Amino acid sequence: MIQRIQSVYLFLIITVVALGSYFLSLWTNESGESVYAIDRLYIFGAFSVSSILALVTIFLYKNRKLQFVVNRLNIILNFILLGFFVYWSLMVPGEMQISENGIGMFLPIISIVLLVMANKAIKKDEALVKSVDRLR
Repeated sequence: MIQRIQSVYLFLIITVVALGSYFLSLWTNESGESVYAIDRLYIFGAFSVSSILALVTIFLYKNRKLQFVVNRLNIILNFILLGFFVYWSLMVPGEMQISENGIGMFLPIISIVLLVMANKAIKKDEALVKSVDRLR
């Protein structure tokens, strides 16, 4: 059901996270080389799991409560990923060899915002269904 607004938000998450992890650099090391998510397997794995959870959530449109819970799990995963990025960027630069942060570190923030917007739409949808059930 792609016509529902939460499905559109989830589809945006899939495209932003999946494509952004390939094309947006996370940071630049001291030698001037850009580091992408595909270069670090655990970061790429977290981005992949986030995209897969968003894809699975699109097809859970008949069970809105489960859709809401899976989105919450995805939000937690993105907060953990964001925490790792903040930790890595605040460490002493000599330990991690990070000289400049890239735009790819903001992908979890974009994903969290879109997931929250999707959850608001799911709640709104659930309230609409409950109000219609009361009229029957």
